[in-house]
Amino acid sequence: MNNNEKYYGNKQNNGDQIQHMSLSELKPFEAQPFKVRMDESMDELVESVKEGGVLTPLVVRPHKDGGYEILSGHRRAKASELAGRKTVPVIVRDLDDDMAAILLVDSNLQREYILPSEKAFAYQLKLEAMKHQGKKLEATCAQIAHKYEGVKSRDILAAQVGESKDQIRRYIRLTELIDPLLDMVDEKKLPLNAAVELSYLGTKAQADVVESIEKHETVPSIEQSAKIRRFCKDGKVNPDVIDSIMQEEKPEKLKVVLKEDRLREYFPKSYSQKQIEDTIMKLIKQWARRRSEPER
Repeated sequence: MNNNEKYYGNKQNNGDQIQHMSLSELKPFEAQPFKVRMDESMDELVESVKEGGVLTPLVVRPHKDGGYEILSGHRRAKASELAGRKTVPVIVRDLDDDMAAILLVDSNLQREYILPSEKAFAYQLKLEAMKHQGKKLEATCAQIAHKYEGVKSRDILAAQVGESKDQIRRYIRLTELIDPLLDMVDEKKLPLNAAVELSYLGTKAQADVVESIEKHETVPSIEQSAKIRRFCKDGKVNPDVIDSIMQEEKPEKLKVVLKEDRLREYFPKSYSQKQIEDTIMKLIKQWARRRSEPER
């Protein structure tokens, strides 16, 4: 009797066999980019598992060292453990590394909230898997591969996840950050684009930036981060240079928000947003010109 035969369960509509497997046989995906957070959402999931069990089966694959590797359902596995359950429903699929990575990323990108660091490593993981698949396709079926000739994996990924390819590139750059800086991005203390600039620094220079942030209790702006990067590129970056740049006064950004309902009462209903903006800018220019004229 093989390992799969000792489990019993029902079939889903797509034909997958649902089995009940011991949690002790399950292992996390080695390159899992998504964190299992012990937060309020996890508390709710634990209570749900206690009351009704795991409703959606985990997806796993045989592990090379024995047992099974989780592809989808890391949070459900943890919640089951915390709820005191010994087994969980699973679907076993025999997938290679690339297909496993793609399934894992796709199933987790449906979450309501994903940290920037999670997107960074998830996009990187899926992009590498897609590139491997593309090479296999070229080697095995030239006729099909011809359909995708000139279409880059990054473009395909961008269309699938609803992000621009430049934004995907920015996220993947975050994988070059040391943990303290990456944590600041996740905690919304460091702007994404500033972090991207810092990702081009070596680990020593990044550590110096972290030390400067702690010393001066401020994070670098996008402009300051770009300046640090330029100094690094020229081989002139050191802790003193970083401190000097970090202490530069940041320009105050002006942000004015005008509610649409307040504006609409002064414009014809037929006016488009652009017409309203153009009219406002015209009036502001007239006002500024009058202010600059000498009094008579």
